[in-house]
Amino acid sequence: MPSTEGWFKASDGLGAEVVGKPSLAQRRREALRLEIAGEAVRLFTSQGVAGTTGEEIARAVGISSRTLWRHFPTKESCVLPILSAGLRFAVDQLAAWPSGMTLVDFVTRTGRSGTLPPAAPAILDLIRMTSTEPALRAVWLQAHDDALPVLAELLARRSGGSADDLRTKVHAAAVNGALRAAAEEFAHRYADDPEASGEEITACVLAALRAAAEGLPY
Repeated sequence: MPSTEGWFKASDGLGAEVVGKPSLAQRRREALRLEIAGEAVRLFTSQGVAGTTGEEIARAVGISSRTLWRHFPTKESCVLPILSAGLRFAVDQLAAWPSGMTLVDFVTRTGRSGTLPPAAPAILDLIRMTSTEPALRAVWLQAHDDALPVLAELLARRSGGSADDLRTKVHAAAVNGALRAAAEEFAHRYADDPEASGEEITACVLAALRAAAEGLPY
């Protein structure tokens, strides 16, 4: 299966495909958006979401408020690039998923050498905040909503079916939901354990995927 690198439009998180390598202007735009996201997380973590303004985020990055609002409609939406980067990392891991192997078996096999994305500390801080900050929760859910068509396309390529088939959409939603539940479980379970590694997140992902694979027992 081909890598997912280059699939995503910088301005839209995970939601849209692009053809070819991003231009220099697009890469610079993405770098700025990630820098804004990093400063937003730092400020939200240190002084709270309510105690942080968009103007403060802009000053921390060294840009004008006008530039900040050209990239993001709200201060909370500033964190979307980091959340999308975490999901992109997870989807990229599936590029090595061999044919003839179930997803649970693949994650089990690769779990011994599982790694966390480079922005993991910021991502985990954000995920923890989404449980008490409704506006951040909305951004977290938006990141997963953006990921749905990407996961559907990945599963369709694997099965030879269509990403528009209801069955494929349901399977993509199940994988998406499992990834979200696992990330939230990991973020809260290991909030006080900075040494938690890829093995722990793999265990959470496996538990969520197995629950999804069981189907509905009701």
